[in-house]
Amino acid sequence: MKKLLALAAVVEAATGLALIAVPGFVVRLLLGAEISGASIPLGRVAGAALLALGVACWLARNDRQSRTARGLVVAMLMYNIVATAVLAFAGIGLGLYGVALWPAVALHAVMAIWCIVCLRRSPSM
Repeated sequence: MKKLLALAAVVEAATGLALIAVPGFVVRLLLGAEISGASIPLGRVAGAALLALGVACWLARNDRQSRTARGLVVAMLMYNIVATAVLAFAGIGLGLYGVALWPAVALHAVMAIWCIVCLRRSPSM
């Protein structure tokens, strides 16, 4: 669980910072589309949420047996499942495509599987 939370912390915090700083660039990388208007502050709010998630993962990375760490892994599982589905739908259903789309889909799918593995291994307090 420690490695999962540490990796999630780095990836989510970096993505969050990028969304806060340059949301249009991140969207172009993922979806190959431009954003404007209300999408820009909304992207920054999403970035703040990812940054907060990254910080929470970082702070919990050494608490392998706590209920808090387990709850955080459950939250990460939910996030990764939804992110996988939304990004895959953007590519398949909406025809959007950026250079980072399918690597991001794969990363979120692998992270979701890793969350499941960690949850199955840890006691359910």
